[in-house]
Amino acid sequence: MQTTTSATRAVRAAGRWATGPVGTVRRVATSRPEVALTYDDGPDPVGTPAVLQALADFNATATFFVLVKRARRYPSLLGEILAGGHEIALHGFDHTRLTRLTAEDTRRRTRDARTELEQRTGRRVKWFRAPYGAMLFPHWLEIRRIGLIPVAWGPTPADWRDVPEPELAEEGLLRAAPGEIILCHDSFVDAADGGESGPAPTFDRGRLATLLLTGLRERGLSGRSLGEVARGGRIEQWAWFKR
Repeated sequence: MQTTTSATRAVRAAGRWATGPVGTVRRVATSRPEVALTYDDGPDPVGTPAVLQALADFNATATFFVLVKRARRYPSLLGEILAGGHEIALHGFDHTRLTRLTAEDTRRRTRDARTELEQRTGRRVKWFRAPYGAMLFPHWLEIRRIGLIPVAWGPTPADWRDVPEPELAEEGLLRAAPGEIILCHDSFVDAADGGESGPAPTFDRGRLATLLLTGLRERGLSGRSLGEVARGGRIEQWAWFKR
């Protein structure tokens, strides 16, 4: 069994190395006791303030991958995110899967969304996460050509489900370790945002954030933005292509 495990790890490591040139950020190699906390789909007038309060209570920071269409609706929340010391990244103009778009449309929509987000925040936007993580090589190539860095994730509470907060937090903490990128959400997209999901969950996103941060603290870990974690370590990237 040990031989099989070692062989599997070797093959996996080789695959990661080989696909590095077309890689998406998957984690950060770091000796610091930090995870990268990321929040998608906002801003949201209920979820975002609740998450921001939980982060403030733990002196934590996070990266918010925002939708420009929602930023237009709730522009003041971008200022609140920045005022809390957090990082803003791009999730897209809306939540349309890139794999439903041509490469040319992906380039145009993403470029324009980044420009608008930078104008609204007065900050450079560096990171990009594809809605649903859906991205094939032609889309990846266009994202890189316009100067954005694609980001995926590792552990997640899968908080698009309507499940009690303790159960979600437990799942999100299963693989929490230094340098892991944890995917959470401060909102829930609907059809107006290009979403494909059903009814919005009813759990408290602020309480979930508090439980996650408590669990991280119990494990000797702190939540920081992706940019902060990356500055203290080495970004690891390998292929992430899914429809």
